[in-house]
Amino acid sequence: QVQLVESGGGLVQPGGSLRLSCAVSGVTLSSETMRWYRQAPGKQREYVALIATSGYTNYADSVKGRFTISRDYTKNMVYLQMNSLKVEDTAVYYCSAASRPGSWGQGTQVTVSS
Repeated sequence: QVQLVESGGGLVQPGGSLRLSCAVSGVTLSSETMRWYRQAPGKQREYVALIATSGYTNYADSVKGRFTISRDYTKNMVYLQMNSLKVEDTAVYYCSAASRPGSWGQGTQVTVSS
């Protein structure tokens, strides 16, 4: 059974940075495509970024050039470095393992506000 524990969220001013972490257990990270999603109040959950087993990365247009996804196999961790944050990045952020669709952690709240 996969366990996903997100952390690193918080309150940040526009233009600031945050680094989100996702602790992964119950699956072999080196065999997984991992994704980050986010859900803003009153909106559907939306895709943010993915990292494939090959190292290939992909980003939603709204975050391209500002966010970077990475992983550390030795620590079973996936990260999302978020720079140049905007008010519209405010959301609860979740990580997801491709082999376990529908399995979600508790998420981590990111609030971008002045």
